[in-house]
Amino acid sequence: MPEISINGLLQSQADFVSALETLAPSPVLALDTEFMRERSYRPQLCLVQLGDAAQQVCIDPLHVEDLKPLGAQLADTRQIKLVHAAAQDLEVLHQRLGILPAPLFDTQLAATLCGLGEQMGYANLIERLLGIVLDKSSSRTDWSQRPLTPEQYRYALDDVRYLPEVHEILSEKLNALGRAQWMREDCAAQLDPARWTVEPLDAWRRVKAWQRVPKAAFSRLRQLAAWREQQAQARDLPRRWVMDDDSLLRLVNRPPRTLKALQHGGALPPQFFPDAEALMAVLMQAEHDLTPAPPAWMPLQETERERFARLADALDTCAQTLNLSASFLLNRSELERLAREPAALDALQGWRAAVCGTALSAVL
Repeated sequence: MPEISINGLLQSQADFVSALETLAPSPVLALDTEFMRERSYRPQLCLVQLGDAAQQVCIDPLHVEDLKPLGAQLADTRQIKLVHAAAQDLEVLHQRLGILPAPLFDTQLAATLCGLGEQMGYANLIERLLGIVLDKSSSRTDWSQRPLTPEQYRYALDDVRYLPEVHEILSEKLNALGRAQWMREDCAAQLDPARWTVEPLDAWRRVKAWQRVPKAAFSRLRQLAAWREQQAQARDLPRRWVMDDDSLLRLVNRPPRTLKALQHGGALPPQFFPDAEALMAVLMQAEHDLTPAPPAWMPLQETERERFARLADALDTCAQTLNLSASFLLNRSELERLAREPAALDALQGWRAAVCGTALSAVL
């Protein structure tokens, strides 16, 4: 293991590569990241923590020149990658390195499948399984600042220190429950690159309260959200800095007909005036967007509501039997789709189809 600098970070290329070589023979690699995204569209990777059962290291991506060796190791399928609540880590690694760590073992997902509860935080899981109470005082750290304090450094290492032991415990539980294959399926689903690539024309789903937009205004919502997403990507700014949701929804619901009305009618706050002409062009383009609004804009009809209720009851029964939440099996939008289109049940795959398919089919 390389000699660690005084602030606990591996900051040279040579030490970084040496640490990867030391950890490479282990069958598992514990992984966590720290990043900042308050002022940018893309998360700024500030720290990478790695470890196995015997050792842990912190890598400083703000100083290490070339992170490609990390990408190669994370893509090596001979080593299981252990991550807790992997979604944000997967997003930042996909954006920064263009890879997703495989095979993946998400300990939060494993805890859910073991019936320990959904969305369990890392500290709670460590306390429950190992009886260790972690110091959470550094959870609000600005990880872009240097040097890190000894407390911050220990906090960062603790995020990977216990993952190998937790992996062993949860793997045993999953095997005893016969759910190890369920775990593999759900982890593999997280490694679909499409999940971590935002398509601008789908960005309307990220607008708060989009469900309250009238169906007739969907094209404006779709086009304005796409414009905002493209601008945020191009400028590397948070979406809300390009245009906040409230301002966007005002344009969607009360679109001005002229540039003058847009700038002086109260629809657009002054800080967005530089984009007024572009926004007017987007609103005009939306008038020619014939993309139909998704079914979510159409209320369920009486027969569909009755079908939805039957499906929800059947799903609840399955969930209780499995000691899992119904929403973990199928979320509300998936149930609504089945209520509208019973044939969509054929698209249900994997372990969920095996454990719920027959019961859901019986009430369609």
